[in-house]
Amino acid sequence: MMSLIKLYSFQIVVIGTILLAITSALVGTLNVYKNQALIGDALGHSTLPGIVLAFMLTSQRNPLILLLGAMATASLSYYLIEYSNKNSNIEPDANMAIYLSGFFGLGLVLKSFIQGNPSYANASKAGLDKYIFGQAAYLQKNDITLIFIVFIICLGIITFFYRDIKCYLFDSELANLIGVNTKRLDHLILFMTILVIGVGIKAVGVILISSLLIIPIITASKLSNNFLGVLGISALLSAIASITGSAISTLYQGFSTGPTIIIVQGLLALFVILAQKLSKGGHKIWLHHL
Repeated sequence: MMSLIKLYSFQIVVIGTILLAITSALVGTLNVYKNQALIGDALGHSTLPGIVLAFMLTSQRNPLILLLGAMATASLSYYLIEYSNKNSNIEPDANMAIYLSGFFGLGLVLKSFIQGNPSYANASKAGLDKYIFGQAAYLQKNDITLIFIVFIICLGIITFFYRDIKCYLFDSELANLIGVNTKRLDHLILFMTILVIGVGIKAVGVILISSLLIIPIITASKLSNNFLGVLGISALLSAIASITGSAISTLYQGFSTGPTIIIVQGLLALFVILAQKLSKGGHKIWLHHL
């Protein structure tokens, strides 16, 4: 184990995945309490065409450039979903499914196009496949730097607007009544969600990124009734899953880091749910008053 910890590649992966998982847990908590748990899935799939278009326009795989492309199409997808929700009789979940599949399909078409086009001869070497299923083992220093910046931004926003966010999530009418700028909070939560998804897809892929935003929050909500408690516990569980998943994928060949972290999160959730079922009355297992 000590030799594993000393591995530079392992250190990079662990630092990156811990920062990403904690940030995802914090932002995911806001979306779950806002009753938009699945928005991460829709926006995650919607980033693929933006990533491919960013590469097509610049012929670079600079994380910042690809992040900007991902944010652009994710934002477009979100506002199209909101527009459809307000101007059609289609259920919100159905609207998300429509744009999720549409944007993801467009991304796959664009990816196939550039890989078969002589004008983009280096496309096969660009590593765009990693953004579909994720490959945390290939995280580099510039990726970690970007994830750290996003972590600081999200932590800063949540800390600064904590009282307003909490009031808005639990009683939006009261928040409006006392003068909380709920539209600004909506935009800030959306901004943080898109940022997290944009930097996280290289590690876990567009298909699994929503799991980081949902699973630890659901698990934490079984352990605490308190909003701050859920924030803290979900972040802790995410960090534990990241360390465990990274260690397993490093020690055993054939285990991809991102999916392994998701599996560990799923097993933690299953353990907590089963333990709660077995506990008297099905109450919160521990940290009840956090």
